[in-house]
Amino acid sequence: MIFNYVRVSTIEQNTERQLKDVKCDEQFIEKVSAKDTKNRPELLRLLGKLRNDDVVNVHDLSRLARSTKDLLALVEQILSSGASIHFHKENLRFTSGNDADPFQQLQLTMLAAIAQFERQIMLSRQAEGIAIAKNKGKYRGRQSKFSESEINDIKEQFKVADNKAQLARDWGITRQYLYKIAA
Repeated sequence: MIFNYVRVSTIEQNTERQLKDVKCDEQFIEKVSAKDTKNRPELLRLLGKLRNDDVVNVHDLSRLARSTKDLLALVEQILSSGASIHFHKENLRFTSGNDADPFQQLQLTMLAAIAQFERQIMLSRQAEGIAIAKNKGKYRGRQSKFSESEINDIKEQFKVADNKAQLARDWGITRQYLYKIAA
């Protein structure tokens, strides 16, 4: 079977640019951060389905993992299941059962390290910008998607709710955010 794995970091982001012309038997689409491979249900579902001679298509390395360690481990897991993997943007293919071409293995490791480095630099710049904005009194954090009256409704419902998790689901937020609002 041929599987396409498509991932973006947030719900608002669009997946259309990834693997749009790549035919497959089944596509796994995820809108979550790549920082934690254990909290990616579609990736875990894909990994559980892999058998000998399956093919996994991924648009680019960063769609599968953000850290070098995670990327190398995931590629190894895919190959050990008997499947192969193709990173389209980098034009890298790895096939199970064959020893990886040393040059391709080097490319994979170096490109993964560069992607991880880029992410760390971006996060560092973002933190610097936030710190400067806070010092100038211009940063207030992410704005709530709720109006003042909705926040008051949430607080009132929180006081009487037996099932806080269900209340969070009803409002379309995480329990952590629910508790932050209710505090």
